[in-house]
Amino acid sequence: MIYNSFDNPGLVKVLTFLQTHNTEYLSGQDLSDVLHISRVAVWKHIKKIQELGYTVESKQKLGYKLTSNSELLLPWEITSELKTKIIGQRAFYFDSTDSTQNQALIMAEDSENDGAIIIADSQTGGKGRSGRKWVSPKGGIWMSIILQPKFDISITTLFPIASSLALSYAIEKVFKKTPELKWPNDLTIKGKKVAGMLVDVSLESNRIENLVLGVGINFDVDVKQIERNLKNTPNFYGVATLRDLNKKTKPIQLVQQFLQELEKIYNLLNEKNTKKIISEWTKRSSTIGKEVEINTINGKVKGKAQRIDEDGALVVSSKNGNSRIIAGDVIHLSK
Repeated sequence: MIYNSFDNPGLVKVLTFLQTHNTEYLSGQDLSDVLHISRVAVWKHIKKIQELGYTVESKQKLGYKLTSNSELLLPWEITSELKTKIIGQRAFYFDSTDSTQNQALIMAEDSENDGAIIIADSQTGGKGRSGRKWVSPKGGIWMSIILQPKFDISITTLFPIASSLALSYAIEKVFKKTPELKWPNDLTIKGKKVAGMLVDVSLESNRIENLVLGVGINFDVDVKQIERNLKNTPNFYGVATLRDLNKKTKPIQLVQQFLQELEKIYNLLNEKNTKKIISEWTKRSSTIGKEVEINTINGKVKGKAQRIDEDGALVVSSKNGNSRIIAGDVIHLSK
């Protein structure tokens, strides 16, 4: 099942009318007259709306009444009242896909999809950093965002770090809890991973053609099940779920807040204002100031994490001097 934010006008018209008149029953004839569609079309749209998780009561001689919204991250729900100019204004929903990142990489070739978000209820082949699998059951938020940035190639390594800061802001505003940021792009709560990022970049003639940000958030997942699947994998350090912070918060609230925070950060990057991002990320970092061991493609680096540079590289000091690490897996050796 695939939906987008711009190709279901009949269904969205019926749904929107039900949502804006949810204190009363609306007859099929009233809906037909107001929306200029047949009563059969009204009935078909209401059946589909119910299949998508909305609760619509139906009473003979009274009509239809919407009593609760769907918790699915449907595209028209994402774009509704979203306060962004670009990011998230086009949205695509898959009930299941191999990977939102794979879908986004294909769709990124269309210039109309600048800012588009691709979201899935579940993934069969979710992608993590360095080719790892990301366990993506129902209950999580699995999405990819297509961008055509103006910033220089050198900033691409800072982008996932900046994006993790945007998600940190969003979680703080929605859940009133500030997650810590573990270099390069993980978010943790009480030392356990609650979200992660990865970036795929397409380059042409030494400029960025497009960039795809993949985001995985453990919103309402079975922590024990995921830990059973991952406990024997390298560098595993536990799983957290946001649902433990607040049972009533809806996933759509977090997604919309994140898209808004991400656009602010994205604009700062396009304006080459990296200092503010680095400063704010450092304040929330669980890595800076710690003794760390980093597994890189060139071997292990051990020392004290001092800072991140303008390109997002982690500077680690040891008795042999400073090392700049662009990519790697960090193990915190000190609390």
